[in-house]
Amino acid sequence: MSGVAGEQEERTVVSLYWRLFLLNASVLVVAVLLLFGPVTVSTPVLLGEAVVLLAGLLVLLVANAALLRVGLAPLQRLTRAMRAADLLRPGRRAAVTGHGEIADLTRTFNTMLDRLEAERATSTARVLSAQEAERRRIARELHDEVGQTLTAVLLQLKHTADHAPAALRPELHQAQETTRAGLDEIRRIARRLRPGVLEELGLHSALRSLASEFSTRGLTVRPRIDAGLPKLGPETELVLYRVAQEGLTNTARHADATRVELRLRALPHGGVGLLVRDDGRGIGTAPEGAGLRGMRERALLIGADLTVGDGAEGGTEVRLDTTSDGPSPRTKP
Repeated sequence: MSGVAGEQEERTVVSLYWRLFLLNASVLVVAVLLLFGPVTVSTPVLLGEAVVLLAGLLVLLVANAALLRVGLAPLQRLTRAMRAADLLRPGRRAAVTGHGEIADLTRTFNTMLDRLEAERATSTARVLSAQEAERRRIARELHDEVGQTLTAVLLQLKHTADHAPAALRPELHQAQETTRAGLDEIRRIARRLRPGVLEELGLHSALRSLASEFSTRGLTVRPRIDAGLPKLGPETELVLYRVAQEGLTNTARHADATRVELRLRALPHGGVGLLVRDDGRGIGTAPEGAGLRGMRERALLIGADLTVGDGAEGGTEVRLDTTSDGPSPRTKP
């Protein structure tokens, strides 16, 4: 494929070279033919003759610029399409117009984008699969090793506090509370790394548990899950859960919001739509971070539509719409 593209590009360059040469040559030929016309130049040059010469030069320059613009227009359109290409927002292709080498080059570029997007989707699936496996391993180690160790320390502290002098018991009780808080935090981290409730009870219970986990005194997360949703595969459920988790994390950290709506609903075409909408300060002109890029990659993994932007009434909206007709990766800014 690369050899064919190289030969095609070489033919395009040669053809474009001769095209530009002929355009400029035609202008120069017209200029030379004017020398054999009735127009003469005196010495010194008269005002009327200077006006005629300048007018002729201006006409030649305008004609040359117009011819070059027409000749280079397809190449300029292809250049704009190349600059706008983004593998995280697939589906955009350069329009193939006309015939000849430029049209062939445009088709070759579109074919290259098809191949790159397919390779990106495959590599993303492998990376995300490896990430989930690593998350499960770390969560297991936190729960089985660190968690059990802290539980043993907590029991030992309780035994020591029961037999310690009265003067030392307040300090030992404080150490117990610190250890208990650390154990709760480790369990919370383990739950986020490995959503056991998703595997055991399904997506509906996992999203409600997620909403309860992020609800605090200053932030209220209200889950709304429609009944009769279509059956989803494990991979799609995991993507929906992770996108909801990342959306709630961004809201809790950056949005200064007080209310969040977490909704899961059936779509008219048969898919499922996830909505995370808050009443915070909105996304504005903030640069796209690793969290949003991760959501886009997960959406591409299942061929879903991801839209992240300011809500109609303020705040930020994260929408993820899955399809039921198989993968057709598309994301929207």
